[in-house]
Amino acid sequence: MCTSLLYRDTSGGVYTGRTLELSMELPYFVAHLPAGTGFRSAVDGFRPMAFRSRYGMLAIVVPAGAVTDLKVVEGVNDQGLTFSLLAFAGAEGPQIAPDGNREVLSAIDLGAWTLGQFKDVDEVKAALEQQPVIVAALAALGGAKTPFHYCLSDRRGRTIVVEFAHGEQRVYDNPVGVMTNGPEFSWHLTNLNNYSFLSNQDKDQGQFGALKVKQPDSGISTVALPASNTSVGRFVKAAFYAQYAERAATPQAAITTLAHIMNNFDRPRGISIESPESAGEGALNFAASGIQRGSTEYTSWTSLTDLARSQIYLRSYDALNYSSIDLGKLAGNSVVRLMPLAALNDASGDVTELLLQAKAITQ
Repeated sequence: MCTSLLYRDTSGGVYTGRTLELSMELPYFVAHLPAGTGFRSAVDGFRPMAFRSRYGMLAIVVPAGAVTDLKVVEGVNDQGLTFSLLAFAGAEGPQIAPDGNREVLSAIDLGAWTLGQFKDVDEVKAALEQQPVIVAALAALGGAKTPFHYCLSDRRGRTIVVEFAHGEQRVYDNPVGVMTNGPEFSWHLTNLNNYSFLSNQDKDQGQFGALKVKQPDSGISTVALPASNTSVGRFVKAAFYAQYAERAATPQAAITTLAHIMNNFDRPRGISIESPESAGEGALNFAASGIQRGSTEYTSWTSLTDLARSQIYLRSYDALNYSSIDLGKLAGNSVVRLMPLAALNDASGDVTELLLQAKAITQ
């Protein structure tokens, strides 16, 4: 579940793509959260943390109970900083003793906090050195302790991963711009050492004794890429595609190329089915949301983000085409607007105006 990667065009322009896989549909909304939007992050035993955004955001969100309590799953701000939340079962952060006089940030609110407050990953890293973050239990996920880790990229192409493991908060520089799920991010980087032989150059001729052999077709260079949809396999495959895909010369050509790349991580329903007997301990516990064992994960939606232009392209499972939303065109909007992601199922092209006509949320 979930693959994100970074792609560059010939001019160094930066783009990110991600898929989200689950066994069911959550109530996803596309949201415009203008500068000045207020947020409240609450953790039991601590004083709630309130903040207002400095920058406008375009995001995919899931309401946590109240429609005004929006959790950012994916998004970009008007400074070109992106945020992606990806599943990471067994996340465990620092243990901080309850203190009703102390403000802490719940990890589930990292998306709103980072996109709303900061313009690049350096600012995020510096702020995380000062701001306590709690990996709190989430009722909507069956009491799981915020089972996610987080990937952020900026317009310079700098990427970091924020991860909570073994009771520690870790912020990694991400030199490959790729993220999937478990194991820990550092493990994935080490595992890439096992694939140092990968290349996009086809070796289509060889010899065994006196027998000369030749491939009848092109494409043999990808034979050693992992074939499974596991997080380990997808990380290697994403690193390969991000490294070797042709660099496009224009922003629109770059988005088209990125869409082709992300097609390699699109999963139809039924391709892999989790059996009730063999459900792994690493699987997320979504019992409270109705996910049953024996279900099939599928790509609920795919997003492509142009960081320079602060544009997001979205395609849901039930859509053939991508719909685009331009954050710059939303600059005159001063209220929170929410549009169900499903509203884009039959849409295509620029749907910014559709979001401007969507329901306004009073805080």
